[in-house]
Amino acid sequence: MPTILVTGSSGYIGSHTLLELFDSRMNVICIDNGSNSYNKRVYKHIGKIAGKSRISRYSLNLSTDKKELDEIFDTHAIDYCIHFAALKSVGESIDEPLLYYQNNLLSTLNLLECFKKYDCKGMIFSSSATVYSPNQQMPLTEESKVGMDLSNPYARTKYFVEEILKDYCKANPIFKCIILRYFNPIGSHSSRTLDENPKGIPQNLMPNILQVLNGDDEEQVFNIYGNDYNTPDGTCIRDYIHVEDVANAHAKAIHKLTRMNETDSNCITYNIGTGKGTSVLEIITTLEKCTNKKLNYEFKPRRQGDLGVVYCDNKKAMKELLWKPKYTIEDALSNYK
Repeated sequence: MPTILVTGSSGYIGSHTLLELFDSRMNVICIDNGSNSYNKRVYKHIGKIAGKSRISRYSLNLSTDKKELDEIFDTHAIDYCIHFAALKSVGESIDEPLLYYQNNLLSTLNLLECFKKYDCKGMIFSSSATVYSPNQQMPLTEESKVGMDLSNPYARTKYFVEEILKDYCKANPIFKCIILRYFNPIGSHSSRTLDENPKGIPQNLMPNILQVLNGDDEEQVFNIYGNDYNTPDGTCIRDYIHVEDVANAHAKAIHKLTRMNETDSNCITYNIGTGKGTSVLEIITTLEKCTNKKLNYEFKPRRQGDLGVVYCDNKKAMKELLWKPKYTIEDALSNYK
């Protein structure tokens, strides 16, 4: 079985992906500095679910700790890498753009230097639907325009890394790379011991909703930004996908890397989403039914840069990765009971 280095391994998607890799009997080396996740707690839960008494893990900053990273590659014969580690707050990236460019770009460059030095065979890069240029025809395909008029530095770092990887693959034709562009992961492991539980102020939809839904403050309100979009209920539509389906796509992508040959492109991009959209109000209504709770919410003006409808065409991933989303929105939200 191959040895897989997983960076950002205790994060929301990384932790669920570890379970997929362990289930496939792969050897896994973990890196996470805990800047955005409670890594000790997460590894404890992963070990319990996977029946692992020990997980090989390191804590270091990929953008600065080059010596420590080199020692990991020197110690372990790493075949492939899944690169999740990145700062990912859109709002923070606008306030601290240099921090995002330094962290997200340098961490990838340092990894690539080690890949070349130690003959790593390939990697999977955790990208994002934010790399797509706004105001395009839906659904978004892998051929839709990217990189133009992006609204924040976080999105630009994802786009820049994609371009770096394409250039690296051109210069190193033996190296294989798969770029996965996630849409909107939601849900949690059925045990509810792994969840989207970031440090600091939550940025994504579900942590914000759950903070209000399960909070002790009856006056707390969830803000919906915009109810005048050109959608059936006026609220934004996004492609929400169960995090376990996202995790499974990484296991499928590892198998795809092992099958790629000289006739394939050595850098391939896939959309990871359900292929259909769900509105914010539909998410709230479904969650209320699943939890038998009412959510206090109110409408606010649109936020600058928000688009009315974003969802993907996932046919390429389904065909070439032999992957298919299994879970519905109801499945994802019922875990929050």
